[in-house]
Amino acid sequence: QVRLVESGGGLVQAGGSLRLSCAASGRTFASDAVGWFRQAPGKERTFVAAIRWADNSPYYGDPAKGRFTISRDSAKNTVYLQMNSLKPEDTAVYYCATYLVRDSVVAGEGYKIWGQGTQVTVSS
Repeated sequence: QVRLVESGGGLVQAGGSLRLSCAASGRTFASDAVGWFRQAPGKERTFVAAIRWADNSPYYGDPAKGRFTISRDSAKNTVYLQMNSLKPEDTAVYYCATYLVRDSVVAGEGYKIWGQGTQVTVSS
């Protein structure tokens, strides 16, 4: 059974940093993409960042540009999202996803396997 497990969320003050992890079991990320999305209460899910495993190409959504960095550890089959200069508006549940069935990495509908999410709360 394939599972994605996110970790690293928590409570942080504005301006602080967190590193989220997305670890896979039962499946490798090879030849696939891994995306990070977030959803705040009452808001739609939004694309944060993604990485294509084959060429290590990163992609960033507007919330992440200039502040977040996505990376991978092939040996650990894990993807990280380093989040710096956090703002209260970054507060959300963050999900990682994989098994991309479409060309675009930014659309959540293209991913078939999702983690359970990790809460990130940024206080002002």
